[in-house]
Amino acid sequence: MINSKKLGIGLPRMHLEPGERRDFLPDFVAFLGNLGWEIALENDYGSGVGLTEKDYLDATGQASFGVIEEVYSQDYVLVLRYPGDKMVKLMRPGACLISMLHYPTRPDRVEFLNELNLKGISLSLDTIKDDSGQRLIENLKAVAWNGLEVAFEALAKNYPPPGFESPLRPPVRVTVLGAGEVGKNVVQAAISYGNPELRKKLIAGGSPGVQVTVVDYDLTEFKETMRDILSSCDILVDATQRLDSSKPVIPNSWLEWLPDHAIITDLAVDPYTIDTHPPVVRGIEGIPQGNLDKYVFNWDDPDWEKTVPLTIPSTHRRTVVSCYSWPGIHPKKCMYHYGEQLKPLMVELINKGYDRLSFDSDYFGRALFRGTLKAWSKSETSAI
Repeated sequence: MINSKKLGIGLPRMHLEPGERRDFLPDFVAFLGNLGWEIALENDYGSGVGLTEKDYLDATGQASFGVIEEVYSQDYVLVLRYPGDKMVKLMRPGACLISMLHYPTRPDRVEFLNELNLKGISLSLDTIKDDSGQRLIENLKAVAWNGLEVAFEALAKNYPPPGFESPLRPPVRVTVLGAGEVGKNVVQAAISYGNPELRKKLIAGGSPGVQVTVVDYDLTEFKETMRDILSSCDILVDATQRLDSSKPVIPNSWLEWLPDHAIITDLAVDPYTIDTHPPVVRGIEGIPQGNLDKYVFNWDDPDWEKTVPLTIPSTHRRTVVSCYSWPGIHPKKCMYHYGEQLKPLMVELINKGYDRLSFDSDYFGRALFRGTLKAWSKSETSAI
């Protein structure tokens, strides 16, 4: 370890919406304790997934429960989703926040952390990678499968006669924007209707299957080609990772070409931050952004305007399924997955400490360094 004093790590709950129930599981907390971390858990940690304080205390003697201020006062704070500026202000200068920080699309957040003299390690898809560029913290399969599961449920409700389960309907046509890691998982999820049990049921009833079209990002610039694709699309999936997040992939005016029953499936979930320079807009223009409390928006939903700025065109609407945290729909599976991925990185972090992470570290140290705020700030400065 870097010193004889035990390092404190706080694990707060996520209070962004009632549907957010993801807390790390006792096995992962015990792993941290065995490494030598002193763990502060927020009162009622784990209650959202049916766990009790006793479950954690039985797992390790290095954990204790306390109020939220105590949790955020530790050397490190680990919370999957960014907890909000108000909570971050509880941290002491020099401490480190480990969370989904999304540096590229949240420039104001980067500035805020620097102003508070906080360190950061981002768990987002765009940061912690190994030497070959492979992401070490990701749950892309759950993003695709959970998103498509909800999309097909919505399509079944919207589908016109003869009905979604009818053997007389044509194949369901799914169009995937983007052929990266998320897009590849979408193809597998789509041909199974997002749910293998549903697929078995439909096959038994003689329903036709699913036709998946993958659209490369470059193709989206060709208007007439996109008109042909969208006009026969039942489910449109945004799985893009744009180099330029200031421009939409699909303008709102093009959504008029989609059939009335079509479902727009938002897996990219980039935010609207139109006050930044350059601004960040959504990949499919004019659609709302959902969360774990609400992730299905019918075209006439009164909540549409709550997440779409007035300056963004949203005249043309279809049912949208969108969730800031698609893996969180099945929280226990999600947190087991993230805990297993984090274990080797937490070993490196307690052995080296934030300040000693660098590109000269070993395999996991280099990957962890790529996720640090100091590495991101250095890369941004070099690009100027």
